[in-house]
Amino acid sequence: MSAEAAFVAHALGVRRKDIPTEAIAAARTFYLDTLCVGAAGAMSPLAEPVRSVARRWGTGGKVAVWGTGETLPAAGAAYVNGFQIHCQEYDCVHERAVVHPMATIGAALTAEAADRGHSGADLLAAIVVAVDVAAGLGVAVTSPIRFFRPATAGLFGATLGIARMRGFDEAAARNALGYALAQAAGTMQAHVEGKPALPVQIANAARAAIVACDLAQAGLEGPSEALEGPYGYFALFEHSVDPKPVLASLGRIWRVLEVSHKPWPTGRAAQGGIALMLALRAEGVDASEVEAIRLIAPPLIKRLVGRKAFAGMCINHARLCFQYVGARALMTGQVGLSDFTESALGDADTLALGARIEVVEDGTDDPAAFAPQIAEARLKDGRQIAVETRALYGSPQDPMRPEDQRAKQEACLAFARLPLALADTLAARVAGMETEAEGGAIAALLKP
Repeated sequence: MSAEAAFVAHALGVRRKDIPTEAIAAARTFYLDTLCVGAAGAMSPLAEPVRSVARRWGTGGKVAVWGTGETLPAAGAAYVNGFQIHCQEYDCVHERAVVHPMATIGAALTAEAADRGHSGADLLAAIVVAVDVAAGLGVAVTSPIRFFRPATAGLFGATLGIARMRGFDEAAARNALGYALAQAAGTMQAHVEGKPALPVQIANAARAAIVACDLAQAGLEGPSEALEGPYGYFALFEHSVDPKPVLASLGRIWRVLEVSHKPWPTGRAAQGGIALMLALRAEGVDASEVEAIRLIAPPLIKRLVGRKAFAGMCINHARLCFQYVGARALMTGQVGLSDFTESALGDADTLALGARIEVVEDGTDDPAAFAPQIAEARLKDGRQIAVETRALYGSPQDPMRPEDQRAKQEACLAFARLPLALADTLAARVAGMETEAEGGAIAALLKP
């Protein structure tokens, strides 16, 4: 069976009773996380320009723009919410796949549910299978990341999630995949330069998933070999792929169970180092005592967050800069949403400490490894202190504690200027999501 046929059969054919209880529970957990993160994203200084662009495509729709009280047509709302979910680098991630699955999928599938009245149960099951597709595409890759998979792989996952919700047959779903390929985009150049084009690529993917399904439903025939064709996704977007193990695992391995929380609003590649900076603080290391710090980590870490901190850097650069976030963690004991203001980014002490931090490759040949990581601090008095992590905090190997999840939710709501009491309401509604007649109703609560 081809990859296209296998993913389509899985997305359309899995029955609710086939999905394990723990996979449904994980989907609820990460959906709640995504709602709060997306609401906080509404207050990003970059979010209003994106909303203003989406308004030019049409207003007066019924899909909520999270955290604002505004509504837009489904495609526009998916675009904006996708941007808001990822623009502060606080959304969950599948480490092995190097995919932020819930940004594209959460935005697109919630917009679909709100627009067409799908139930909470249908939305939840669609999220599970969509994550299987998006993360599965990433796990199948055996070479370093070339394109921005949260947008590219996320688009295919979201497309098949919507195809399931609309009750497509196999032919229509294959057509939708073809139109997803026709719109697939997401360059890592935006990551290298630390530009807001990165979350814009996720916004585009969320919108494109709806458009792809609209075109297929209108009867347009799309390319049938969207993944494995000579100019399909695998051939054009990745160097080396082995999809067979992933396809064989469909229905047995549920990728949502492999997703990691982000405890801090930074690139996931910086978060092992943040935890190690906090460990150095616990060992008594004071920022004023530091001569130099080396973070020794797999090559992916240096590639994604081993950039320089400098005065005048933009917010997106800083979130993907371990020199900056590592320095903030060691100095203050935390990295939060307030650490990315103009005054914080220009803090001279932070930049001075950051200049003494270096990310060093550990020599591993695994292109997708996030761990192990070691932080070595050399102090001015000659002492050397080292700490190590074998798994990032928030991963399935070291899950984020419930109290920390709740603190993150409340921090996001506070940043969005929404009442903290909403945290209880959201938690209760998401816990009972399968009884919701209107799957989009929970997200509609995210308004001033």
